[in-house]
Amino acid sequence: MKHLVKITLFFFLLIGCKTNQKTNVKARGLMTQKAMVVSAREEASKIGSDILKKGGNAFDAMAATELALAVSFPYAGNLGGGGFMVYRKANGEIGAIDYREKAPLSATKNMFLDGNGNVIPGKSTLGAMAIGVPGTVAGVFAVHEKLGSLPIEDILKPIIELAYKGVVVTKKQESRIKHYQPFFRKVNKDSIIFDKLWKENDTIKYPALAKTLERLLEHGKDGFYKGETARTLAKFIQDNGGIITEDDLAKYEAKWRTPIVFQYDDLKIISMSPPSSGGVSLGQIMKMIEPYDLHTFGHNSVKSIQVITEAERRAYADRSYFLGDPDFVDIPVETLLSKSYLTKRMDGFSFEKPTSSNDIAHGTIQIVESDETTHYSIIDQFGNAISATTTINGAYGSKLYCSDLGFFLNNEMDDFSSKPGVPNMFGVTGGEANSIAPQKRMLSSMTPTIVEKNGKLLMSVGTPGGSTIITSVLQTILNVHEFNMTMQEAVDAPRFHHQWLPDEIQMEVKGFDINTINQLRKLGYVINEKESPVIGKVDGILVLKDESLEGGADYRGDDTAVGF
Repeated sequence: MKHLVKITLFFFLLIGCKTNQKTNVKARGLMTQKAMVVSAREEASKIGSDILKKGGNAFDAMAATELALAVSFPYAGNLGGGGFMVYRKANGEIGAIDYREKAPLSATKNMFLDGNGNVIPGKSTLGAMAIGVPGTVAGVFAVHEKLGSLPIEDILKPIIELAYKGVVVTKKQESRIKHYQPFFRKVNKDSIIFDKLWKENDTIKYPALAKTLERLLEHGKDGFYKGETARTLAKFIQDNGGIITEDDLAKYEAKWRTPIVFQYDDLKIISMSPPSSGGVSLGQIMKMIEPYDLHTFGHNSVKSIQVITEAERRAYADRSYFLGDPDFVDIPVETLLSKSYLTKRMDGFSFEKPTSSNDIAHGTIQIVESDETTHYSIIDQFGNAISATTTINGAYGSKLYCSDLGFFLNNEMDDFSSKPGVPNMFGVTGGEANSIAPQKRMLSSMTPTIVEKNGKLLMSVGTPGGSTIITSVLQTILNVHEFNMTMQEAVDAPRFHHQWLPDEIQMEVKGFDINTINQLRKLGYVINEKESPVIGKVDGILVLKDESLEGGADYRGDDTAVGF
């Protein structure tokens, strides 16, 4: 009998050991040896990866992935929007490009206010007046011209084929289309392709978009900003009550910018400069939390959440007051990122109670920005890396769809401060620095980021998520660096967010321990789980010690890593 008991105990111990071994095995995303693309749709990631297989570099793949997202992910991928890209070449050279939309020439500071000076509901979010001059096509061609290696034909032909062949509807896409159809019908005079009852596994073909892309193949950038496409687009916008002209389109240029660069421990962070607030705000938060031992506090512990929340609170207050288009306003970037300034900003922080956002300077302003952006990361076989975030702002942008050209148009004008101190559609309040002016670029939270460690490429990362972009990128980097997670674990981990106003911590539903939430509430923090079911959809690539690559594709979307 004793012998039987021993055997039984040994058996259970063996099972327990095996279970523990399985528990300790780290979850990893796609692993490849040479190159990888991670984006919101498998079709776009595959086209980008195929370009790399052909011998193209990360910049060729950037152009291909960006335009492939315009076909496969109309929810946020676009020809009718804009974005930002940060890069690091294999030799360590870094740079950034700004292809953010601009206000039309005839835009005015008070264009979204009524006679009493109040914001007109919906005017900056729905329909033709909400549209900023698109920058995506200019950005793609500027990157390809300066840094690409393959002929543009090699890049565009697979995308044109995809548009003619069509894209299979996913379950999540079916749900999105159904949800937004009432807005499509409200904004568009005529029926559009997305008015139909699309179901999972149906195929949507885009012949009009294919023809628009063919004009890019024939005429380059001018195939969008001049000629037939520009005439059609300007007329369509004006016929629907907008103010963008052919002259607006012809004048648009993407701008090369100097990235924001800062240190955190032994990491070098390379992120986007204004008119994106991403790099400055990320730098402020990371420098404010650097003196605290997050690793010891633990991942998503009460103390870690407190430190990060209080740093976020202060950075977002600065964001709303100081940041805007650097071609129009002077931004004290050096001061905002200085150790002395940020040390003073954390004065008053205590683990005993939260700081009130009303006690933080510039407390009359909040931030609201679309969640419906998209991000992609690429590392090529030569060691070049790019991180790019692109958007039409809200889901399907302004909801205005040009059927003749085959794409939605942005509602990016809402990212300006229509009236300083009044929140936009996403609850973000802006200041005078981000007020509307002709040809001005609107402030953004997009935070495409590249990370080095000890002089070597470590990570390309970014996310959609509106005002939560900065904090999602922050937590993903910290998850890898402070909490020793794999790329996939870092991307999948539950996230939280504080943006100064409203004065609350948003938390992903059921992502946090109830005891942690109760302790934070007891300390005086307001917790909001209801309005943040998803915070960001992070895509990232991590370079491992053996120089292989691990992709992190966020389960919160249809995001997919492809590589070789």
